[in-house]
Amino acid sequence: MKIIVDTNIVFSALLNSNSRIGRLLLNSRNYFEFYSCKYLQIEIQHHFNKIRSYSHLKEEELIELINLIESKIFFIDEKLLPETVILRAKELVEDIDFDDFAFVAIANYLKAFLWTGDKVLVDGLRGKGYKNVITTSELSRLLEEQENKYPFS
Repeated sequence: MKIIVDTNIVFSALLNSNSRIGRLLLNSRNYFEFYSCKYLQIEIQHHFNKIRSYSHLKEEELIELINLIESKIFFIDEKLLPETVILRAKELVEDIDFDDFAFVAIANYLKAFLWTGDKVLVDGLRGKGYKNVITTSELSRLLEEQENKYPFS
């Protein structure tokens, strides 16, 4: 199953890699394919010092964790998506959170689920009939079902 990972999910994993989000991202690649946009990598670098401060990790440890998390994600340059896909995503999020259009665009393009911890985004998209959004709790349940179905994957 293809899952698009947004910024708040990766930031959460960086702040606590042992959290449920961290474990899902780092340990479920046998069940899920994670994707995100190139913009996420820019955001990580832009907020590096703040993440380091909140995570209480040494610089080298944070760099290693970023590399580990990024190794679990396929990054797509959102600028390469068809313009119609970008425009549709912008329409969907324009009154919710415009900054999330690239994640929605990639989800639409790949026919994938957008994994976000942003309740406003989840509720806003679902309120518009958008079904390809998933919360951490829902993804955890899916993983549990997959592990029970295919325990040795």
